[in-house]
Amino acid sequence: MTKQSLKYNQQKPSIGHPVVLVKDVTMMFNIANEHLSSLKEYFIKLATRQLFYREFCALDKVSLRVEQGDVFGIVGINGSGKSTLLKIIAGVLEPTYGNVEVNGTIAPLIELGAGFDFELTARENIYLNGALLGYNRKYIDEHFDEIVSFAELEGFLELPMKNYSSGMVARIAFAVATVMIPDLLIVDEALSVGDMFFQEKCLDRINTLISDHGTTVLFVSHNIEQVERLCHKAIWLEQGVVQMTGSTLEVCEAYKNSKQ
Repeated sequence: MTKQSLKYNQQKPSIGHPVVLVKDVTMMFNIANEHLSSLKEYFIKLATRQLFYREFCALDKVSLRVEQGDVFGIVGINGSGKSTLLKIIAGVLEPTYGNVEVNGTIAPLIELGAGFDFELTARENIYLNGALLGYNRKYIDEHFDEIVSFAELEGFLELPMKNYSSGMVARIAFAVATVMIPDLLIVDEALSVGDMFFQEKCLDRINTLISDHGTTVLFVSHNIEQVERLCHKAIWLEQGVVQMTGSTLEVCEAYKNSKQ
């Protein structure tokens, strides 16, 4: 097996080139064989060579090709490798083996709260999160009111984010990530914590990015109805192994039947 090869190109994908190309990606994690209650205990075990690990295969030779304009759903039970795959595509994790190529700008909505300092106010976190996504201050200044309006934060901007509900944090994350027009939008369970009305608002924004700007979307949700409604292609993962790739209705039907 060859080691990993990662390629990220910020330029808009050219005709004939996929937005995402994942080839034979394997991801291994080392898990300690025993529970250690403190760093002191960890370093003692490490120094005395009594620290033992077992390997866990989160993804096993996964391949995926996503073309420009695709709306791709990823389905599977908890622990099937969905989030791990998205993190590799977003550049958060490096695979143990395999090749990953991503063309175009990425707007990731992967982990709720990632890129925020919960001691800071919502106003400050909009600028912080925007900077982490690559926006300069002028761009955020120009789109600040749009972000606040979409997230429905009027009257709460000076409140520290540690006092926000998970739903309000998700609103800010989604509003900041989608204020630009990305080539690739990655959404991992980001809509599951919002209320029904805000979920609809987010889905409308995603549909606008798809229909008006040709944004490519990778979408993970335990709500199969959302996947069927939004996506036209899907991949089903089970214990890190691809079970099926194809049209959303066919893949989701096979996945649901396997759980009956």
